[in-house]
Amino acid sequence: MENTTVDHHKRLEYCTTRLQYRQGRELKAVKVYTVASESQHLLIFGVPKINLYSNLKAKLQSFGKLQSCVCITSEMAPKMELEAFTDVFAVKFERLDVARRTKKMLDARNFYGGVLHISYAPERESLQELREKLVQRRADVARRIRLNQKEEKPQPAKKRNVHDTLY
Repeated sequence: MENTTVDHHKRLEYCTTRLQYRQGRELKAVKVYTVASESQHLLIFGVPKINLYSNLKAKLQSFGKLQSCVCITSEMAPKMELEAFTDVFAVKFERLDVARRTKKMLDARNFYGGVLHISYAPERESLQELREKLVQRRADVARRIRLNQKEEKPQPAKKRNVHDTLY
């Protein structure tokens, strides 16, 4: 699935207009992800161009099983403006939850002097991967509904016995 627009990979400005009680300790760029826009494919921008492939790969493998890690700077350069002297890597994790956790933990973090920007890359998914992701999400939602229904069931009222009442 080739997508010509790369606007969703651009780093957003941090939100400074949130109410104080909703702000949190760190400023965040507020962005909503749908099931289809999250992906086990990630693009990692801002990796310094000093031969850090093995270091990046080791860092990513600490989060979970990595299926691939490829430098795609030459592919991305014509599509969008990249920071000078940095590389872009396309990575694919075995599971979506690992990719989600990696993005949360490494996005906007320092890595050998460069600040990483990590974005989901759903345009790199095959149709089969998209189907599997949607089926998995449907199963997860159904499981959560079943668990919530078990928790909400009211306890049956205890039958009162004549001898239980005090006169």
